[in-house]
Amino acid sequence: MATAAGVPKLRDDELLITRAFNAPRALVWRMWEDEDHRRRWWGPEGFAVLSLESDFRPGGLWRVHMRSDSYGESWSSGVYREIRKPDRIVFTFAWEEGFGEPTETLVTVTLEERDGKTIQHFHQAPFRSVEIRDGHVGGWNSLFNRQAAYAAAMPKGEK
Repeated sequence: MATAAGVPKLRDDELLITRAFNAPRALVWRMWEDEDHRRRWWGPEGFAVLSLESDFRPGGLWRVHMRSDSYGESWSSGVYREIRKPDRIVFTFAWEEGFGEPTETLVTVTLEERDGKTIQHFHQAPFRSVEIRDGHVGGWNSLFNRQAAYAAAMPKGEK
């Protein structure tokens, strides 16, 4: 999967987004693990989470109901496949209603700590087409913008 320069070579059916957060890995982990944290940053910019349920354990289910004035309501859900604190979360993702098609993909989130910051790698596959994959890029990047803003706004004592 890696090229000679160490940059991942992705297939057409996979997506990889890497983001750096000015927050320790323990905080970024809690933001994924804790429903109350996740409710505050989940979803692309302009979306509000109406409900979020998350049984954060292998085999546990998660489900999110979001709304946007521009795009209406959407539901997504999945199952946690692997949780390895503090650096790896693997879960399925599928749209139930709203955006996209109900095809299930597998998401792997890995967290690295570097100099008090967190590098988050987000991998999702397989997509049924390049167009569907590309349609997810903007949404996930927008969601990660909200995640970064939430981490930055966290009081120092909670970081």
